[in-house]
Amino acid sequence: MALFAPRSIYEPLIQHSIDLCRLYRRAATAAREPGLRSVLNENAQTLMLLVADLQAQQRRTGEPSRQRGTWRGTLRAQWAAGMPNNASRTDNDWIHALGQYEVRLLHLFERATIATAPADVALVLRRQLPRLHGIHLDMHGLGGTARHCRKIPC
Repeated sequence: MALFAPRSIYEPLIQHSIDLCRLYRRAATAAREPGLRSVLNENAQTLMLLVADLQAQQRRTGEPSRQRGTWRGTLRAQWAAGMPNNASRTDNDWIHALGQYEVRLLHLFERATIATAPADVALVLRRQLPRLHGIHLDMHGLGGTARHCRKIPC
């Protein structure tokens, strides 16, 4: 069954998911803590699965699927790639930045699901929300740990 949705529903979701995935991958290579690297790589993999699902849905509408992120995300990735691994950016900084971008993506999904998507497309998008909520819980947990570690030496 083809799910028909305006292209404008899928494109920003795909683009921002690609952007966040790139940032997760960069953070995973820069993270000092091996456990954190593992979590960040898992979250990047989850986002890639989400992107693949959204791209498949977009192709079902007869439109070509979006393959790239936003221009801002591209600039952000280039900036992050230019930072040496021993730069002053700490694991906590990465957690904080990723948490902010992840919340924006989650809100983008929720707005698209509630406000603009036809019922059949909203159902598909709602199936993706548990993946995003899982990432959100990871980042929220890590962010809480990061804030705690700033107050008490870990």
